[in-house]
Amino acid sequence: MVETNFYKTDDGQKLAFSQVIGNKNRKNSPGVVFLSGLKSDKEGTKAIFLSQWAEKNKRDFLSFDYRGHGTSSGNFEDTSISDWLEDTKQIVMALTSGPQILVGSSLGGWISLLFARLYPQKVAGIIGIAAAPDFTTQYASNNLSADKRRELKATGKLSFHSEYFEEPLVITKNLIDDGNENLVLTNKQSITCPVRLLHGSLDEDVPISKSIRILEILNSSDIQLQIIKGIDHRFSTPECLELIKEAVEQMPLA
Repeated sequence: MVETNFYKTDDGQKLAFSQVIGNKNRKNSPGVVFLSGLKSDKEGTKAIFLSQWAEKNKRDFLSFDYRGHGTSSGNFEDTSISDWLEDTKQIVMALTSGPQILVGSSLGGWISLLFARLYPQKVAGIIGIAAAPDFTTQYASNNLSADKRRELKATGKLSFHSEYFEEPLVITKNLIDDGNENLVLTNKQSITCPVRLLHGSLDEDVPISKSIRILEILNSSDIQLQIIKGIDHRFSTPECLELIKEAVEQMPLA
């Protein structure tokens, strides 16, 4: 098991991270950064799999918990897309050398696109696993039931049952408003790095149309979308993990 360390951000947050340092003599092999999904962390199946792959193949690898996630500091309900992007900016720029392959799962796919838009020179490629950019738009008033609209107005948050968590998933008005200030699917994006999108056909949380839209709005001429039959949003079966590994290994070298 790779050791957990903590990185202190400029505003005093302590971000839990795990890192594999690969072979410094390996030429043209970018490091890999895993960006987890909403309320997930660096101890998830995909992150651990990639960490073990990196150790075996002597490749640089970094995974971390956004503030309010895992063992990092902060309260989830006090955080937002901008906070998680800032965490990504600080820790990736501080702890990695050279261009990186960003592997973004669900929310991490959104963060990957935002980061690549800001630091194109730092991104060797993007692998989106059921990428979920702009997911906050689903909480627009016209998409909510009357009961949910009243709940949001009265409490400033929405509470949903989720099969992924023991406790209800809470989406705050701050997260919704901030997310809607960080949208990427509304306009063409000048992201030109290679992009690989993986999406399960049985994903009930993020529609396949989301990955198709990503394909349409990026300026990259090297984008591929794989739809895998019979796979849900978790995308964590042994077969899925192999597909993620293949996407990393086949990413064009810088």
